[in-house]
Amino acid sequence: MAYSIAGKVALITGASAGIGRATALALAADGAALALCARSMDRVQPVVEEARAAGAAAVHGFALDVTKRRDVESAVVSLPADFQQIEILVNNAGLARGLEKLWLDDPENWEEMIDTNTKGLLYVTRAVVPGMVERGVGHVVNLGSTAGWLAYAGGSVYCGTKAAERSISEGLRIDLLGTGVRVTSMDPGMVETDFSKVRFGGDTERAAKVYAGLQPLTPDDVADAIRWAVTRPQHVNVSSLLLTSIDQANSVTLNRKA
Repeated sequence: MAYSIAGKVALITGASAGIGRATALALAADGAALALCARSMDRVQPVVEEARAAGAAAVHGFALDVTKRRDVESAVVSLPADFQQIEILVNNAGLARGLEKLWLDDPENWEEMIDTNTKGLLYVTRAVVPGMVERGVGHVVNLGSTAGWLAYAGGSVYCGTKAAERSISEGLRIDLLGTGVRVTSMDPGMVETDFSKVRFGGDTERAAKVYAGLQPLTPDDVADAIRWAVTRPQHVNVSSLLLTSIDQANSVTLNRKA
């Protein structure tokens, strides 16, 4: 029997668009209470309204930059009372910058990817998981990637951050054994979001070429997989889920039509 998340508090980072937004709406439809954050409150607010309309038990939106450890700690302890008992954490905030050979790349790109994809994930996890352990229930879902399984040209550091996510998730799962807290690494392939637009500094033409000639995943596809993982019976832990479209075998093998 599926586990009901109705009324359970889910914290989703990077909730203003893409997979984060889709996950918020998917969990809202199951009646979860949602704490939604992203760097800009202006971008989070529309998702707050959408989630309410989709059936969320309650919604709290707030601005948070996950790269700032003190801000993360303060934000979690300052959540309204009704959102303090977080049962589901979706570490979705992340990004890629550039697609350059390692020795030619801008180190500022590395800083942003490592700070967001790796350190940000750690900061939020460190702030939230102790409460889960204390209550004996919880589920951490970390957004990984096929890039964490197989590196590709020009993506050394991004792939490294996603390989780190995979190892962190595995280590956390081991550390949490016996606590009642579950850990899932959700590892999608190509998903058509603003990911490539961000990677290429707003170059929409270059971003569009990433998905040309193939059918990528949609944010809803990934959100549906996350919803499935967190609603399994509590004795079931979906350790990792590698998810691609029918046109993708791994991070470098694609079926592009003419």
